[in-house]
Amino acid sequence: MDREITLNFGRFFLRENCQCPKCIHPDTMQRISDTFSIPQNVKIDSIEHRDNMAEIKWSDNHTGLYSYDWLRAHSQEMSSIEGTKSAPHPQSAMQRPRQFTPVVDPDQSPRVKYDDVMSDDKSLHIWLSHIWDQGFCFVDDVPINPEATQFLIERIAFIRNTHYGGFWDFTADLTFKDTAYTDEFLGAHTDNTYFTDPARLQLFHLLSHTEGSGGENLLVDGFAAAAQLRLEKPEHYAQLANHRQPWHASGNEDTCIQPSAMAPVFSMHPDLKKMYQIRWNNYDRAPKTNWSASEQTIWYQAARHYNEILQSREMWTKLKPGSALLFDNWRMLHGRSQFTGKRRMCGGYVNNDDYISRLRLLKFGRKEVLDNLGNVGNNPNNPYWFI
Repeated sequence: MDREITLNFGRFFLRENCQCPKCIHPDTMQRISDTFSIPQNVKIDSIEHRDNMAEIKWSDNHTGLYSYDWLRAHSQEMSSIEGTKSAPHPQSAMQRPRQFTPVVDPDQSPRVKYDDVMSDDKSLHIWLSHIWDQGFCFVDDVPINPEATQFLIERIAFIRNTHYGGFWDFTADLTFKDTAYTDEFLGAHTDNTYFTDPARLQLFHLLSHTEGSGGENLLVDGFAAAAQLRLEKPEHYAQLANHRQPWHASGNEDTCIQPSAMAPVFSMHPDLKKMYQIRWNNYDRAPKTNWSASEQTIWYQAARHYNEILQSREMWTKLKPGSALLFDNWRMLHGRSQFTGKRRMCGGYVNNDDYISRLRLLKFGRKEVLDNLGNVGNNPNNPYWFI
């Protein structure tokens, strides 16, 4: 640096956002360190400067690397860092999750048959209602090929195209620079946190897994975990609703996607006064700069608490060829264990508006939906209640 300048950071924020290749994946640019394994009282032992880089030795025996450019971009005003107490949260941050029915026993997971769903609107209604109520549903007896799986998704609506393409048919080859395209462990997360409008539905169908083991699949009901958090520590629930976070997808050279505005972990519906959407993806959360040290401290405490609840509510299952899994990406977190061998998966996304349109029309009929356009009454007899 040509001259000495002072930059200000929250201590845990700086440790969590270490830019070394052990903390940021060099291919996907996602966070790969476990935020919640870092001691809350982590301290700086020493700082050295070299080659336009600050090297910080931390009390948890980690050596952090930070370029001067990164430090300048993420420094905070002294008044912000030394801010006293965080502002009181608005009452809207305490709104409970929308109505839902959690699945407690994985053996009681909702299931439907492929032929029924493909041939009968009543069965399609049952399938989509399971998604809205229980958060996920298995479809059994799916022909083990990508074409039949694509037809299954398109039975709901058209498949959403993203930078990953439309319908996926992939192996762990890092074709797209995202942790999902590796054989590594994937912790519980929601997809598309980096989109202004995250996809609502996600479907997976395991076509084959040969010459290896592992790859068990993880589901967690984010609404049930949020309701538990709200009961145990209301102020933590409010923190995750009140503080908006930055998100990004920046793995491929031609991609650096960010939502049009930062978004909180828990989003509240402005009409129905319910929490209706969760964004939780520690891999894709970017460094937030516009908050005080005290706000950082309590948000990290709240996030750590929510993470503990999520881990206590994990449901593990093993996907099998012929059984597809569809789930609500605004509610259910998913992940998988590390695996070996070759694993071929296919699937795709469906937009929120297309899914909800299909569900409302199947549930109420076109006339009743049209008669209630603009009706925001908060009751289950109103199509708008199904969000």
